[in-house]
Amino acid sequence: MVVKFLAPAQAELVEAVAYYNSQRPGLGSQFAEEVKRTIERILQFPEAWPLISARTRRCRANKFPYGIIYQMRGNVVLIVAVMHLHREPQTWKSRLLENKK
Repeated sequence: MVVKFLAPAQAELVEAVAYYNSQRPGLGSQFAEEVKRTIERILQFPEAWPLISARTRRCRANKFPYGIIYQMRGNVVLIVAVMHLHREPQTWKSRLLENKK
């Protein structure tokens, strides 16, 4: 399987790493590693995580209040959002509409 990020999801990841590094040196790297492990879990068990819409699933990260919002598109795992779970929970939906254009 191939993992692809929507541009806003990639930007969220970069911003979160920078934020955590500003809080404590090295914490951003720990966050990035946790996101990587979360994506590896998704790749192992792509349909194990709860549906949050007809085609979209969320896998929660461990140790950080983030979820990886994704869709399976054939052989591709499309990362729609790297979402802080205490923020606007529906912002990822508009990204899918934009991605269809």
